[in-house]
Amino acid sequence: MATAAHTSTPLPVSIADVEAAHKRIGDSIVRTPTLLSKTLSNLTGAKVYLKFENLQFTAAYKERGALNKLLQLDETARNRGVIAASAGNHAQGLAYHGARLGIPVTIVMPKSTPTVKVSQTEGHGATVILTGERFDDAYAHALIVSEERGLTFVHPFDDPAIIAGQGTVALEMFADAPDIDTIAVPIGGGGLISGCAVVAKAQERPIRVIGVQAELFPSMYNRINGTNLPIGGDTLAEGIAVKEPGTITSGIIREIVDDMVLVSERDLEEAVSLLLQIEKTVAEGAGAAGLAALLAHKDQFAGRTVGVVLCGGNIDTRLLANVLLRDLARSGRLARLRIRLQDRPGALFHVARIFDEQQANIIEVYHQRVFTTLPAKGLIADIECETRDRAHLTRLVAALSEGGYEVTPVEPA
Repeated sequence: MATAAHTSTPLPVSIADVEAAHKRIGDSIVRTPTLLSKTLSNLTGAKVYLKFENLQFTAAYKERGALNKLLQLDETARNRGVIAASAGNHAQGLAYHGARLGIPVTIVMPKSTPTVKVSQTEGHGATVILTGERFDDAYAHALIVSEERGLTFVHPFDDPAIIAGQGTVALEMFADAPDIDTIAVPIGGGGLISGCAVVAKAQERPIRVIGVQAELFPSMYNRINGTNLPIGGDTLAEGIAVKEPGTITSGIIREIVDDMVLVSERDLEEAVSLLLQIEKTVAEGAGAAGLAALLAHKDQFAGRTVGVVLCGGNIDTRLLANVLLRDLARSGRLARLRIRLQDRPGALFHVARIFDEQQANIIEVYHQRVFTTLPAKGLIADIECETRDRAHLTRLVAALSEGGYEVTPVEPA
């Protein structure tokens, strides 16, 4: 990994390419704000700036690279149209700007793609082809269709025009917050961090570039570091769940990215929750990865001025609700207590009285009489409740124990 401010090896994307991309696309994208977060700064020990790319029209930075690519097509390529394989933000960014420019867009998605993503992409005017069970199947089919129909294939990350477009994120961020000395950027295929790193290393002062990958998908981490960590699983950060990183992006990252860190699913969940609670902004798992790195690797960022790219905000609302509820449970504000009772009149009343005395709100009560190893006259009651914080929950459990009840908190994963 590079540690110098500049690389002597010529790269496929230059700062001039990024500046030209910004001039090209600037009037057609949202110039998202870069704002200081005092609360997150206090929480992490770093001075934290957030770049709100979740405020783009399609709620992700991907439309920058897509638009830069589309605007450089010749008339013949525009008339024939473009094709891409994507089940996420790349599809929507390409579809949206293709429709604006009158360029036909075809998107190939796996059959397993959620209906809402298919509908959103079609809603932007694209033709969607569903094929195969995995992204690799869709990717392979897109290349075949591209060849058969003479369509321009638009890669989601491994393309200099895409990389240059994504780098405009950093160009704006440094203009708005010139005191930034470190950036934390999510890595999937590597397009965003490659473009941002090119901009960072072109600054007059040293800028440290830290890449962030989900622990379940350390594909670029493996390639750059020569490790063989397992890849796969259900990650909250599906936007950066890439099994095969790009060739062009790998070369750029190897040359000018200073370090990479991995973040757990729990780190990602906490980051999504904090962004909603503190900044009142919705970030998808991949979009919150930069903040997750600051929370999980504080020593890497302590005392530094850090720019964090919130690269996207497309998260399923049900999934977001689950993340928020799990965070409440981990913080002690939402709890499930398993209490052993005698199966007789008034048993639950006496327990409820203790909850009332401790000012804890009961949400749900679940009785279990049959599927238990207790004697026939015993039962288990699972009580879901709200408390103010972990200390309040501890006092409630102590009061129940003092009242003669056997209590076991049911901890979240």
